[in-house]
Amino acid sequence: MAVQEAEQGTHEGGCTCGDCPHGAREGHRRAVAAFVARREEFAQGKGLPAAVAHSAGASRQWVSDELTQSAGVVAERSRAEGDAWTASLWPRTLWAVWAGAVVLLVVQALTAIGAGWSSARTAGLLAAVVVGGGLTAAGRLHRSRGGVLAPVIGEDNRLSTSRAVAACWVLFAVFAVLVLAGELAGASGHRERDALIDGLDLARGAGVVTVVAVVCGVAVLVRRVVALRIRGQRLQKVRAERPRAADLLTDDAGRADFADTQYVVITAVALVFAAVRLARRPEQLPDVPWGLALLVLVSAATYLAGKYAEGGRAVILSVVRAREAGDLDGPIRTGDDIEIRGAGFVPPGAQGADRLARTVVRIGAVHVHVPLVPVPGGFSNPSDTVLTVPVPVDVEPGRVEVQVVTASGTETNTCTIDVTTD
Repeated sequence: MAVQEAEQGTHEGGCTCGDCPHGAREGHRRAVAAFVARREEFAQGKGLPAAVAHSAGASRQWVSDELTQSAGVVAERSRAEGDAWTASLWPRTLWAVWAGAVVLLVVQALTAIGAGWSSARTAGLLAAVVVGGGLTAAGRLHRSRGGVLAPVIGEDNRLSTSRAVAACWVLFAVFAVLVLAGELAGASGHRERDALIDGLDLARGAGVVTVVAVVCGVAVLVRRVVALRIRGQRLQKVRAERPRAADLLTDDAGRADFADTQYVVITAVALVFAAVRLARRPEQLPDVPWGLALLVLVSAATYLAGKYAEGGRAVILSVVRAREAGDLDGPIRTGDDIEIRGAGFVPPGAQGADRLARTVVRIGAVHVHVPLVPVPGGFSNPSDTVLTVPVPVDVEPGRVEVQVVTASGTETNTCTIDVTTD
């Protein structure tokens, strides 16, 4: 009895285990709250042990190590929460699919008032049931990866804009063909059947066929382009905690992206037009006008060009001795802090402390972890344009190379500096 009560208490409001979505979410929330409190305490200069308080370098390294360990707990909780959330997503995706079928039924029932029920309306409902059944089976097979959304979730655990657009057009094309098939199965006269078969003629469906071919080709090409750019270290990608609807309109850092937004908006408008055309003429494939089809093609080309242009390697522009105001300029000595100036040191989406702590600077043959320097609300080091690290005592005086390895594993170009012991 006592064990049962303890188990019930564990899974109530204070649950922090990873066995249920609520527990994973609550555990992540508490880990984040503890980390933020720790970071703000260090940012105010509090919480330092007396053994390291006398040395600025030692205290900075101790703070960085403490925050890195705390951030590791947050990252572990975040992964558990993300996996639990994705696994719990598939029932909601099925609800959305069948809710769409119900909406179609209501719309057809309302529009049938006065006009009467037709075989095209029946074929539309049957097509919706067939598509919904297929999506339900696919969602159940991939329930651990988000159900119906699994095919449009990229390798970086974000919703892929190109895959989502292609999936919408493919589902619409399948639905339109199934509507024609349903009408053909219920047709009784030869002329009616011939008219339905003529509705699949390429001259009438060339626009929609072209759009489907282009958006599917863009989805495949974008995946190939991104993979090659990552392997060639020309693009930095960091895995997201979980997919979000905003991924369709934003970049990896969560900022609004023009190429993605215009692609989604224009595609949505074209799909609405094609759906209206199908509703008005269910006996043939929707004849998307070439002007609208060309607009979608231009939008797809803009999106593809944006994918080619985004990102880039992190680069080192200069390395100088870091000094406070009032200090004299001088040569770089072992133990001094150096300031590495450049761009792209923090990849988009890598603003979390656990990922910032993965940034490493190679000075000669020694790898130095970039220390985390907390400030209220975040960190001043590392940043996207500046890294401050100490020159280790293991580095021999002379000319040494400096190289940065970012959180995504991308290596920058090298820079040679002089280190002296004088």
